[in-house]
Amino acid sequence: MAKPILTWVFPLLLAVLLRLISAVIGGRRSRKKAAGFFHPYTNDGGGGERVLWCAVKAIQEQSPDLECVIYTGDHDASPETLNSRAIDRFGVKLLFPPQVVHLYKRKWVEETTYPRFTMIGQSLGSVYLSWEALRKFTPLYYVDTSGYAFTYPIARIFGCKVICYTHYPTISLDMLSRVSSQSSMYNNDALIAKSALLSRCKIFYYWIFSWMYGLVGSCAHLAMVNSSWTRSHIEELWGIPARTKRVYPPCDTSGLQKLPLERPTVPPKIISVAQFRPEKAHPLQLEAFALAVKNLDSELPRPILQFVGSCRNEADDKRLQNLKDQAIALKVDDNVEFHKNVMYSELVRLLGGAVAGIHSMIDEHFGISVVEYMAAGAIPIAHRSAGPMMDIVLPEEGMPTGFLAQDVQEYADAIVRIIKMTDAERLEMATAARKRASKFSEQRFYEDFKTSIRPILSRSS
Repeated sequence: MAKPILTWVFPLLLAVLLRLISAVIGGRRSRKKAAGFFHPYTNDGGGGERVLWCAVKAIQEQSPDLECVIYTGDHDASPETLNSRAIDRFGVKLLFPPQVVHLYKRKWVEETTYPRFTMIGQSLGSVYLSWEALRKFTPLYYVDTSGYAFTYPIARIFGCKVICYTHYPTISLDMLSRVSSQSSMYNNDALIAKSALLSRCKIFYYWIFSWMYGLVGSCAHLAMVNSSWTRSHIEELWGIPARTKRVYPPCDTSGLQKLPLERPTVPPKIISVAQFRPEKAHPLQLEAFALAVKNLDSELPRPILQFVGSCRNEADDKRLQNLKDQAIALKVDDNVEFHKNVMYSELVRLLGGAVAGIHSMIDEHFGISVVEYMAAGAIPIAHRSAGPMMDIVLPEEGMPTGFLAQDVQEYADAIVRIIKMTDAERLEMATAARKRASKFSEQRFYEDFKTSIRPILSRSS
C-alpha cells in the first residue's frame, strides 16, 4: 500500500520544490532597483500609515533614482489615490507617486481568519502574502513598515536587503509576564487567565513563538524602532543590537505648533485620538470621563469628550457603536462626540480646540497621539507605561509636561485637575509640553531615517 503512495507523493513534492526554486531564481534575476514597502493596509489611518508615507518620502529624498513600490491589499489603491491620501490624511507631500502592487491574499493576515492562535496564524499567513508580493515584483530593498517579521527570511531568499521599521514587537517579555501572572487583558482571554493549566500551555506557546520571532527578526539588515521601550525588547528578542536603531516616529509638530495656545475653555474639550481598536482602551476613558463629570463642582463648566479615530473593518465599527452605547449607559452621551475617519484638516481643527488629550493604551510602544496633543497645546493624560512614560511625558527644563495615569480614578483625577487649572497654569504647562514635543518632529524623523538607511543604500549602489 505504501509503495503506490510513494510513487505519486515524491514526484509531487519534487515538482513543488522545483517550482519554488524556479520562482526564487526568477525573482532574483528580475530584481528591480527599487524599494518595495510591504504595507498590506494602506487605509488604516493610524500612526503606522504616517510612518509609511514619511519613509517613502525619506527614501525618495535620499535616492531620487530609486523607484518606490507599495505592496497593498487595498484593491482600489492606485499611485494617484495613494499620493493624494498621503497629502490629505497626513500632510505628507511625496516627491512622486509610488507604484502599486496589489495583493489578493490579504485574508491570510487578518485576525478574523484565526479565532485562536492568532499571532502564529497571522505571522505564517504573512509569509504566504509576502511570497505573493515578491513573486509579482522583486525589489532590491524590501521595507517592512507593518511589523511582519516572518516575511524577512522570504525577502532574504529573494535576494533583497531587508529594512524594517518596528512600531512594537509582535510578542514582548511583558506579554509573557502577564500570562505567567494570569492577568486578563485584550490579548489574554479571561478563561485562560483563570486557569493555571491553560496559562501554562499559553506560556509554552508564547515561548515557542518568541523563539521563532527572534529567529526571523534577526534576518533584518537594518531594524529601526520607534522608542526606547521597543528597542529594549527588540534587542533582547532579535539579538542584533548593532543593526538596531531608534528612530522616533514622525509627528506633525511643526504644523500643530502653529495653533494658538490660548483657546476657549468653556466648555473644556478633551480629545482622544486613536483607532477604534481593543488595545486603545476607549471604555476606560469613558468611565474616567463619567467619574470626572460626577466629581466636578457644580459651578465648573461641563467638559466635552471628543473621540477621533478610524475604523479598519466591521469589528472596529462594532467597537465604536459599543462606545456610543456605553456613553448612553453612563449618562454622558450629551457630553461625548464621535468623529470617525476625519480628514487631516479636521483633526487639526479639533486638536486646536482641546485643552487636554487622553491616551490609555497599556505599553503603547511610542504614542504619536500624545506628542500631537502636546504640540497642539493640549495637555496630555497618558498611560503610565512604555513610550509615554519613558520618552514623551517627561519634564522639560524642570517643568511638568502632562499627567500619567493607570486606572479610572487616576484618569478622572487628572481630568478634574486640568479643568480646575487657571488660564496661566494651563498655558505654562502647555508651553512646556509643546517644547518637549519639538523633539519628535517630522523633520527629525527624516534626518534620523536617512542617516540609518544611508550605509545600506550606499553599499548596494
